Amino acid sequence: MTPSAKNAFMSFSKILSHWRSFDFTGFLNRITPSDIERIIAGDHLDERDFLALLSNAADAFLEPLAQKAAALTRLHFGNSIVLFTPLYISNYCTNTCRYCAFAKQHRISRKHLDAAAIRTEAGTIAASGMRHILLLTGEAPGVATLDYIAEAVAICREHFSSIGIEIYPLPDDGYRRLIGEGVDSLTIYQEVYDERIYADLHGNGPKSDYRFRLDAPERACGHAIHAVTVGALLGLHAPITESFFTGLHARYLLSRYPGTEISVAHPRLRPFAAEFSECVDVSDRQFVKTLIATRLFLPSAGITISTRESREFRNNILPLGVTKMSAGVSTAVGGHALDASTAQFEIADTRSVDEMKEDLLKRGFQPVMQDWNACLHSQNQPKSRAA
Repeated sequence: MTPSAKNAFMSFSKILSHWRSFDFTGFLNRITPSDIERIIAGDHLDERDFLALLSNAADAFLEPLAQKAAALTRLHFGNSIVLFTPLYISNYCTNTCRYCAFAKQHRISRKHLDAAAIRTEAGTIAASGMRHILLLTGEAPGVATLDYIAEAVAICREHFSSIGIEIYPLPDDGYRRLIGEGVDSLTIYQEVYDERIYADLHGNGPKSDYRFRLDAPERACGHAIHAVTVGALLGLHAPITESFFTGLHARYLLSRYPGTEISVAHPRLRPFAAEFSECVDVSDRQFVKTLIATRLFLPSAGITISTRESREFRNNILPLGVTKMSAGVSTAVGGHALDASTAQFEIADTRSVDEMKEDLLKRGFQPVMQDWNACLHSQNQPKSRAA
């Protein structure tokens, strides 16, 4: 059976539907201190244990939970932290997402880098020592076409050993092509797993297709991509259930595609060049609890923490499960060497790559600039014959 045929018979949506009528409020209110103590004493978490650790009852046990999370992280990942930098190459978008500066209804500075500009930006980033790059675009397939993205990947191969994409969801043949061109990782956030809230936030544009986006990570996994990161944008809906479904999504992918490195991210909403009045508060305590619970539920999964979090906060949570961090970040198109467009959102941690490396070393962590597993995976992929 081909990967595409295999994927046709499964979808994470089946697992989501199982929880559609579940009484989350009642379950969370029934969690007791003895439940949390039992979970801490155990070796493996099931889905309800994971949910229990996201409850208010877990607040009084953050210290022992943090110690267990730190020990699991050292066991599976040692003291390594992989560093990467995003490279925004186009911010044209046909969606109307109310929480994003790139949405088509906003009057912002739009920019679309040509090949020469991409090469300039990539060269500047590579000069910092970075060897992991994440290419980002808005969702405008008529502007940032598949050919355009493939050309950007080819340019980045001149500078980087690992090339990831965070772009609009692709069909099977799109992922097949880009993986063949050298893409080894995919980051794609469902944004919000609650389908009703998703529909309200994504009224127009191709992103309104909830199921097509939900199944995108599995389409990439089906073509043997090296790594996939999934997550929800915390602040769009109830953080407990959104974090819970992120964890379930990651575990589903881990069970179905053991050859793919699966990671999660829990980005929090940040200010951007527009207004969004519906933001749900996600406290630092809730964020830390989410990070710890995720590590205990998914001992072997990567966890990415972005520059949406401050320098101090990122430093403090390093031992709790973090395996990957961005550095030297700009969320604008052309933000590294050229005149920048409007940023997608304001970052909170403005450290350069060198500053990030220095802070990691001071805290006993080893910054990893080049992932040899990803590099070897990319080299072993067959080259696409597409133009």
